[in-house]
Amino acid sequence: MIPAAKPIIGDEEREAVDRVLRSGMLAQGPEVKAFEEEFSVHVGGRHCVAMNSGTSALHLGFIAAGIKAGDEVIVPSFSFAATANSVVLAGGVPVFADIDPQTFNLDPDHVESLITKKTKAIMPVHLYGHIAAMDRFEEMSSKYGVKIIEDAAQGHLASMNGRNAGEFGVVASFSFYPTKNMTAGEGGMVVTDSAEVARTLRLLRNQGQEIRYQNEIIGFNTRMTDIHAAIGRVQLAKLPGWTKTRQENAAYLDANLEGVVVPYLQPGTTHSYHQYTIRIPGGSAEKRDAFMAAITAKGVGCGVYYPTPIHRLPSFNLNLNLKETELVIKECVSLPVHPSLSQDDLKTIVSVVNEVAASL
Repeated sequence: MIPAAKPIIGDEEREAVDRVLRSGMLAQGPEVKAFEEEFSVHVGGRHCVAMNSGTSALHLGFIAAGIKAGDEVIVPSFSFAATANSVVLAGGVPVFADIDPQTFNLDPDHVESLITKKTKAIMPVHLYGHIAAMDRFEEMSSKYGVKIIEDAAQGHLASMNGRNAGEFGVVASFSFYPTKNMTAGEGGMVVTDSAEVARTLRLLRNQGQEIRYQNEIIGFNTRMTDIHAAIGRVQLAKLPGWTKTRQENAAYLDANLEGVVVPYLQPGTTHSYHQYTIRIPGGSAEKRDAFMAAITAKGVGCGVYYPTPIHRLPSFNLNLNLKETELVIKECVSLPVHPSLSQDDLKTIVSVVNEVAASL
C-alpha cells in the first residue's frame, strides 16, 4: 500500500531528542527559542511564538489579536473543525463563507458580501498548501478596517508574489502535527509582526507570566517542550528540500493523470502541496467513494479532507447555503504526494488512477 501521508523521522531527529534528554532541560528552554528564531527566517523575520499544538496557536492567536466576545470572524466551512472552534474558544462568532472551487480557499467575493459592523477579522485557510487570495483580503482589511488572521496550518512555504504564508496577517498560526509538511511530533507556531502581540502570546502560553510567579494576565499552559522543538528544528532544515520534492511529485501527477480534475495553481503563487487534492467530476459522493475504494484495493492510499463542512457538524449544526462547499465535499480526494514516494510509486499512482477513472 502506498500511504496517503507518511511522517519522515530519521537519525537526526532521534539524535536531537537524545541531546535534549541528556541536557536535562525538557520544558520550554533554549531549543524552543532557537526553533522560534529559525522559523522566523521563513516568515519575513516576524516574531514567532511556539505552542504545544496548532489548535493552541489558533486559539491564543485570536486572543492576542484582540478578538472578544461577540466579535464576528469570517471563516471557511471547508476546513478542519479547529478553524472555527478556535474562534468560539476565544469568544468570537464564526461566520461561514463559501469557497473558490478552483483553489478550495475562501471566495473573496462571498467574504466581502458577509462583512458587517460586527466583523472584526477574516481568517483565510491556506488549504492543502495553496495560499489564499491574500491580495484581495489585504484590500478588504484596509477598506473595512478588519484584521487578517491566517490559518497557515497547512501552508508551510506556500507563497504569493514572493511573500510566504504567515507574512500577511496580524497573526498567523502554523501546525506541526505528524502529517504536516514538517513535524515537531506535535506543536504549533504563532507568527506576528507586532512585538506587543508577541509578548502577549508569550504571557498567554505561560500562565500569564514572563517572570516566574509574577503573573500579569490570566493565561494558559500551552508551552512547547524542548523535545518537540528539537525535532522541529531538524525538520525545518529539511523543509525546503521536502517542499521541492512535493512540487516535483505534483508536477508529475499533473502531467500524467487523466479523467480527474488536478489541483489548480493560481498565477503568482507557489503551492506547497500539503495534500494533492483532485476532483472526481459528477457531483456524486457515491461515485467518489467508489473511486476511492477501487484505487485503495489496487494499493494506492487516499483520503477525504474534509467529508463534512464545519457548519454541518453537530457542534455547529447550521443550515447555510454554501453551494461550492457542498459540491466539493462530494468530489474531492487527496492522493499521495509526500517526499517518500519513489518514481515507481508515482507511476503506480498514475496507472491506477487513470485505469479506475476510465472505468467509472
